[in-house]
Amino acid sequence: MLPCLNKKIFGFDCPGCGFQRSAVMVSKGEFKEAFEMFPAIYTTITFVLAVIFHFLVKKKITSKILIILAILNVSVIIIAYVLKMNKLIN
Repeated sequence: MLPCLNKKIFGFDCPGCGFQRSAVMVSKGEFKEAFEMFPAIYTTITFVLAVIFHFLVKKKITSKILIILAILNVSVIIIAYVLKMNKLIN
């Protein structure tokens, strides 16, 4: 796995920390553990699949759907990160 440069340099997790391990867990069928590791894993997978579908398949997904999925994904990442940092501080 690639190391987190943010954690190496600054000493604390970045918003994306846990994504690689979570993706491996999903591939192994460890769905609950994957969510606990990185709560945005499922919104990220959904967004990536939608983007791939949009570019590879002739039937285009509307840009509104992609924007909604992107906003949802970023929101989950930020909320999970804030909760994680708050838990570490308290």
